[in-house]
Amino acid sequence: MNKFNFKIEYTDKKSLARVGVIETPHGQIETPAFVPVGTAATVKALSPRDLDEIGASVIFANTYHLYLRPGEKTVKKMGGLHKFMNWHGPIMTDSGGFQVFSLGFGLEHGVGKIANIFPSEEFSTSKNQNKTKKKFTQKITPKPKLVKITDEGAFFTSHLDGSKHFLNPKKSIQIQEDLGADIILAFDECTSPLSDKKYTQQAMERTHRWAKESLNAKTRDDQALYGIIQGGAYRNLREKSARTISSLPFDGFAIGGSLGKSRLDMFKVVEWTIKNLRREEKPRHLLGIGDPAGILENAQRGCDTFDCVGPTRIARNGELMTERGDINIFNAKYKENKNPIEKICSCYTCKNFSLAYMHHLFKSREILGIQLATMHNLSFMMRFMDNIRESIKDGRFDKFKREFLAKYK
Repeated sequence: MNKFNFKIEYTDKKSLARVGVIETPHGQIETPAFVPVGTAATVKALSPRDLDEIGASVIFANTYHLYLRPGEKTVKKMGGLHKFMNWHGPIMTDSGGFQVFSLGFGLEHGVGKIANIFPSEEFSTSKNQNKTKKKFTQKITPKPKLVKITDEGAFFTSHLDGSKHFLNPKKSIQIQEDLGADIILAFDECTSPLSDKKYTQQAMERTHRWAKESLNAKTRDDQALYGIIQGGAYRNLREKSARTISSLPFDGFAIGGSLGKSRLDMFKVVEWTIKNLRREEKPRHLLGIGDPAGILENAQRGCDTFDCVGPTRIARNGELMTERGDINIFNAKYKENKNPIEKICSCYTCKNFSLAYMHHLFKSREILGIQLATMHNLSFMMRFMDNIRESIKDGRFDKFKREFLAKYK
């Protein structure tokens, strides 16, 4: 029996923002929700107990990486992902489609969800765009592709040992069923923002065929399957993909692929997609976006859940999130600062340690610094999402968004 359900509890009168609850076999997810990424069945630097204490309700694991190491059959023998990593809450897994992109055009174009996701903003003068680029992008040098994509699937070379592999919808679903996540994704082809319209259309049509094959391959009734909407930043393609995928019997929808060459492009892509979904009552996940400004703008446009490695990755590099913007803990001005990262934050890090101590840990390259920084950044994100949900319930989402962005510099 399918234990998956989504109930919309509140809707914003001035936008498409909404508050809901996703029910899964391993618990509920209150939306809008940020989903921390645990690529290899672990959110880097944190234990499942840490995640539970900061209020994370769901995590996102990576099918491609777990398939290569330790292997989905090993995870299955250990009782599935939940028992393997001792996480008792809901888990989402991707299809492996994004890794196919990363090994293909991602390498060739030097483009990724975190690295140069919006190529035209490389030299942007917009304060907000510069801020986001600085935090969530890093340079990648274009490299030769490690994947060959056909209508049958993707042939790729392992980044670990050079071994050869083949991934198609049937294989992707089999892997995800063995892993045992609560929410799984249909196999898709993610396109680059630098791909032309002809190739983007070909990839979209391939994704539509793979979506049907993914549905046919699914055998477990205790997992929800989301279809992924593609089409790049081309309006007619996005609208067609939204209508096509939402006409199929998926449990929810994910917005994937290229979101354009700028954040303004992304907002348009999300708007085109949401307006053409035929099933408003189903949850919508925005893949790879997780900075506060991006979440606010896209929650306003109707997205329910968001995943991104950004908050944890910048934590490992000494960037700490606050309501007045991120701070670089390596800065000498924190050397003798007795204050916590944020006085309003109730996380373990802020309740027990000073900025001076955090500065010392990072300057000394102590592992504890990374752990405490990650704990704080994800606590910040959980509190941020709580505030978004409460503002929608109280009918003041627009006010909250304006006030937050005005001080988040």
